[in-house]
Amino acid sequence: MTTVKAGVVFLFLSVFGAAMAGAAETPSPALLVLDKTDNSLVIVDPVGLKSVGRVPAGEDPHEVVVSDDGKIAYISNYGAYGRPAPLRSISVVDLIAQRALPPIDLGALGAPHGLAMSGGKLYFTAEANKVIGSYDPVTRKIDWLLGTGQDRTHMVAVSNERMVTTNVNSATASIIERGETPNAPAGRGPAPVDWHVTNVPVGRGAEGFDISPDGKTAWVANAQDRTVSIIDIASKKVTQTLTVSAGGANRLKFTPDGKLVFISDPRGSDLVVIDAATRQETRKIAVGQGGGGILMVPDGSRAFVALGQENVVVVVDLRSLTVTGRIQTGRNPDGLAWAVRK
Repeated sequence: MTTVKAGVVFLFLSVFGAAMAGAAETPSPALLVLDKTDNSLVIVDPVGLKSVGRVPAGEDPHEVVVSDDGKIAYISNYGAYGRPAPLRSISVVDLIAQRALPPIDLGALGAPHGLAMSGGKLYFTAEANKVIGSYDPVTRKIDWLLGTGQDRTHMVAVSNERMVTTNVNSATASIIERGETPNAPAGRGPAPVDWHVTNVPVGRGAEGFDISPDGKTAWVANAQDRTVSIIDIASKKVTQTLTVSAGGANRLKFTPDGKLVFISDPRGSDLVVIDAATRQETRKIAVGQGGGGILMVPDGSRAFVALGQENVVVVVDLRSLTVTGRIQTGRNPDGLAWAVRK
């Protein structure tokens, strides 16, 4: 090989090797952050607290969940305000390849918002239609719908026997439980599933909520009332209403051990902390302006809180209850998810 050819080959290999070395793979676990104004999904290394990738997330992305194997992200494209009509799609992202896949077309279902994964199915709310739906990634079809009859069915949590939604403009939470169809004809096999809906009055602007780790209560943040409604799941009744010192109680999450409840405040700069046992506000953590999405790391070590007005996600140590880091993302971060490959 001549000196010139050897030099060209060496240069090519050097550039190619540098490009490969600079390619940031998606870590496992990974923190996922939705930048609503940038219409993008940011993939973050939760150890180094650095962005390793950015993928288009469709118009007006609001919430994000991850498939059971940790390889696919689903993103609701909301579009309920400032557009002639609400959006009607759920974006899909390959987290390994860091690329957008064809979105899920919801057809007549508009303003999808809340998302949840259960049993390999993707559950979603569609505010414009007052429904919950189920999408099967295997058949690539919407295989189930249920109407709540409530205005702005917003967030959703799903387990095998129960679903819970918050309904912002109706000031209710829906508890939806599995049952059997009454008076089903005998001798025709198992009775079909009949879902029973109980709409529980809570507070105005019912939005963010969480189920306690023991499954006995649902805590609902009422943004307009600046309160939290505590629902006893068994009786389907509000047993206590707490007043919180937040300008607009938005997202609400239990710590994994069930001892504390965090409430973000989009109108203020503090994260409100409630003792779950005494049901008393114990402190505020100064995090920054425009608090939105909250994600608890499953091992109970940290929480991540999105600050839409500061374009960052802050890290809160769950032992010291102090801010220990800030992650620069993009414009208006909100929805968060945790991706672990299996």
